[in-house]
Amino acid sequence: MSFTIHVTADFDQMSAVAADVVLRDVGEKLQSQGAYVLGLATGNSPTGLYKHLAKACNAGAIDASRVRTFNLDEYVGLPGENAQQRALHRESYSYFMTTELFGLMRSKFGETNVPWGTLVDQAELVDALVGRRSDCELQGADKGKAVVIGDGATGVLKTIKDEILDAYDAKIGAAGGIDLHVVGVGGRGHVAFHESGIPFPGNRMLLVRLDDNTVENAVADGHFRTVDESPRYAISMGAELVYEARRVLLLANGGRKTGPVAESVLGDVTCDVPISYGQDYVVRGGDLAYVLDEDAAADVLAQREAVLAKGCAIVDHRGEPYTRVADLAFSRDPESGLVG
Repeated sequence: MSFTIHVTADFDQMSAVAADVVLRDVGEKLQSQGAYVLGLATGNSPTGLYKHLAKACNAGAIDASRVRTFNLDEYVGLPGENAQQRALHRESYSYFMTTELFGLMRSKFGETNVPWGTLVDQAELVDALVGRRSDCELQGADKGKAVVIGDGATGVLKTIKDEILDAYDAKIGAAGGIDLHVVGVGGRGHVAFHESGIPFPGNRMLLVRLDDNTVENAVADGHFRTVDESPRYAISMGAELVYEARRVLLLANGGRKTGPVAESVLGDVTCDVPISYGQDYVVRGGDLAYVLDEDAAADVLAQREAVLAKGCAIVDHRGEPYTRVADLAFSRDPESGLVG
């Protein structure tokens, strides 16, 4: 088992260290297995990493055509008359990935996937949830709830279960699973839209009624003008599926993440802090790395001895140069994934 916490000086160094981890893993596995499956997150934390990945692909350091990607989540309820308009909405995660990574690459990934939340019309979903309450169950100890759709569901609920939730899980399985998953962390320790309080078992792919805190943060971060305009539902991988990846790389920056990060390392495994599931993942043999800026790492560093006693390794990169990825002079070897 492996749990490494990388501490960095700031966002730029966090991004460069994370890019080193990803690029080396992609390169090694492309050499050994010929293809790679990369899990991706949205949000501010991975944007610097994505610029490094795009640069590496454009320099020929990675044969992007041999890489497939699967994103964690997507909103339900974005404005638009149809699925295409919703997918192109400036706050959709499909649009985010295009502007922050996919559109920056001259050499494109072989395939990209974002959960198909924009296929769902929120008004139709709400009508079904009101009219077919026996077809689903709400799970969760807090305001964010998993909408668990029963096997006997009909109409739009059956479509969501069969063609969006189960189909996405099955497609990841058919690809051989995810080699490395990049994830972020929410202010309450949630991963993707696996909200605080949603149980772990059985919730591999989720239809989520969002926590008020998540909606309010989306407004506070400038994604939506008002709470009323912010979507209330999302399609998301659950922690159980996220932590099936062969490696998980969690990025966190800023003081809002300090408490949840430390709690996920030193506290109990609890769905109140969904990223605490990483502890079980490591016990089962998973390879987990946190890359934190100084603010997000503050509580971890303050309790360093307790963190080390949990079996975690701490690597402090502060003071190191952090332009390794951006300045790397890559050479191209068609038989390998990454050289330089």
